[in-house]
Amino acid sequence: MAEVVCLGILVADVYGRPIDEWPEWDRLSFVEEMGIGLGGCAANTGLALVKLGVDTAVMGKVGDDGFGRLVRQAIADGGADATAVVVDSDARTSATMVMINSAGERAFLHHYGANAKVTVQDVDMSLAEGAKIFHCGGALLMPGFDGEPMAQVLEAAAAQGATTSLDTAWDPRGLWMDTLAPCLEHTHLFLPSLAEAQELTGRKAPAEVAEALLDLGIEVVALKMGPEGSYVARGDQAFQVPAYEVQVIDGTGAGDAYVAGFLRAHLEGWDLERAAKFANAVGALCTTGLGTTAGVRAYQETIEFLKQREPDYWDAG
Repeated sequence: MAEVVCLGILVADVYGRPIDEWPEWDRLSFVEEMGIGLGGCAANTGLALVKLGVDTAVMGKVGDDGFGRLVRQAIADGGADATAVVVDSDARTSATMVMINSAGERAFLHHYGANAKVTVQDVDMSLAEGAKIFHCGGALLMPGFDGEPMAQVLEAAAAQGATTSLDTAWDPRGLWMDTLAPCLEHTHLFLPSLAEAQELTGRKAPAEVAEALLDLGIEVVALKMGPEGSYVARGDQAFQVPAYEVQVIDGTGAGDAYVAGFLRAHLEGWDLERAAKFANAVGALCTTGLGTTAGVRAYQETIEFLKQREPDYWDAG
């Protein structure tokens, strides 16, 4: 039985690097690398958790097409339970074109696809029975499920004894809190990017953003801040944890890897600072590989990385 269930967006990524400028229309340019891989918050976080040694199930929806078969096979090959991934013959699998520049920064072109058709009826709650964490990844990119339907599922998962976790994506529709508000009262761990949380709260400084979210009843807030690390808050605890410097190849999936690291730390029962440091390390290491999870290391390898960077802290723990 899965310790963690990851429900949310599943995406086929088509990526290329380095792309530092656009070719002229009707002209051809070359890139050094191009490929097709697995993407989407639920899939990325799920497979990162597997790498960290966590028994994980992934739920979501794909189309009955080549991208859909690729996504389901990649989840299964990555070691996660993919039996609850729904195949919709009337939808195309969600896909993203990921353009990566020489610095590892990314720009995206996204097709909603089957993610837009996820409904409450697609969620197999029996898979969540006994799960320690129920995570929703990619909120705000599932228009058929965002809002009250997602809140209903989170409430049911919490009633079954799971810790509920929620991660957002950028909302191109600009609806933000109008959509997400019903979900937050049923969320124990909230792990958005700082930019997304700023849009949700209307605040700018990380401390003010976190305070506004905690005031809504969320237990723990972890704001992903890329090269600035993360800002975490719970009750009267709040602090920023610096990022770890690594040689960045591709930042794709780093935020989802951070989430996986934070959830793994939560399963360990670690304090907030230790959890944030571990999550920062998982996210940083993710950027050292091309694609969403290639750079993620196993649990013990991640601990060894941390011991090299902060031996006094991690050897003492």
